[in-house]
Amino acid sequence: MIDDLDLGFDEPERGEKGRHRRGFRKRNGGSGGGRGKTFLALLMALVLLGGIGGGAFYGFDRIQNYFVTPDYDGAGAGEITVEIKNGALIADMADALVAADVVKSQKAFIEAAEANSRSKNIQPGTYKLRKQMSGTSAVTAMLDLKNKIVNGLTIPEGRSAKNIYKLLSDKTKIPVKEFEAAAKDPEALGVPDWWFARDDGKKVVKSVEGFLFPDTYEIPPKATAESILKLMVDNFLSVTGEMKFPDRVQKERKVSPYEALIVASLAQAEAGNKDDLGKVARVAYNRAYGEFPCNCLEMDVTVNYYLESIGKPTKSSKQMTAAELDDPKNPYNRKLRGMIPTPINNPGKQALEGAMATPVGKWLYFVAIDKQGHSEFAETYEQHQRNEAKAREAGII
Repeated sequence: MIDDLDLGFDEPERGEKGRHRRGFRKRNGGSGGGRGKTFLALLMALVLLGGIGGGAFYGFDRIQNYFVTPDYDGAGAGEITVEIKNGALIADMADALVAADVVKSQKAFIEAAEANSRSKNIQPGTYKLRKQMSGTSAVTAMLDLKNKIVNGLTIPEGRSAKNIYKLLSDKTKIPVKEFEAAAKDPEALGVPDWWFARDDGKKVVKSVEGFLFPDTYEIPPKATAESILKLMVDNFLSVTGEMKFPDRVQKERKVSPYEALIVASLAQAEAGNKDDLGKVARVAYNRAYGEFPCNCLEMDVTVNYYLESIGKPTKSSKQMTAAELDDPKNPYNRKLRGMIPTPINNPGKQALEGAMATPVGKWLYFVAIDKQGHSEFAETYEQHQRNEAKAREAGII
């Protein structure tokens, strides 16, 4: 009986990009379509179907789905892994997600993917997702590298580029020399030229050091040294962009983003505990730009970076000779005034935050005082000597 009712709907028409456009017939010269008219049609259908009888609500549900995309709300719950096969199109991905109850409908995922220009970057592999996510949440999760777990390689925080090339080579069997060759041109890997600007008058040294963001990466089957390093640089730019790192360090720290990146690498190397990253960064700023007598960093980690770069083994502070600590040929000499030429490792997000949002303090010295790596900080050398006594008592130094 309901087939004889005229609810005022037109047959679906094809609009741009093959999408259906649904609306009302134009009456009395009025315009077609619109949210208000769609709602009115649904309301009329509800009234009419209600009058016909409870069994007709099945028909109403079909009419409602004609207008509304079935979708879950929010970021979902629980955990499930979903495999996206090689060559999968967005529709194929949607089918896999519906089958796993990650999204409610194929249409919900496809519409969310069409609305996100980055969705073309979703790659095959296995993803760690949640059940009953909205289409938008599912797309966002699949674009987050942390949720992709197939063939993963974790790059720890604070590793030097030289060390990272070895890790990547062991995983991919690509020779280290190919990574070294690709790294010679950081801008070709995606590092914008403005990242290498300095405000301290020091000579600019363009290096990929600092831009290989530590994270877990899935290495594509036919990856090259260049494509892998580009992936890491792109991740760095994404993370620092979300943090607003370049803007904030220039505004709040009054230094260039590159100098702040160097400080983040120093904090990553020197802090024995993540709680101290910000304070160590503050010490680096105070020594290089503040009231430290020599305006030098006096950090042994810079000496070790130089030793590693020339193929020599790194050493503890006690093992370093006077010649190594103050080598005039070393561009990372701990006694040189101001900031060093480049970062000395690739810092993680917490170290970057420490260099960006440093706590206020006039500290110039620090020393580890317990086995958990916590440090005591001091403004004067006399205070520092008392802290060193604590460290000796604890058997740390």
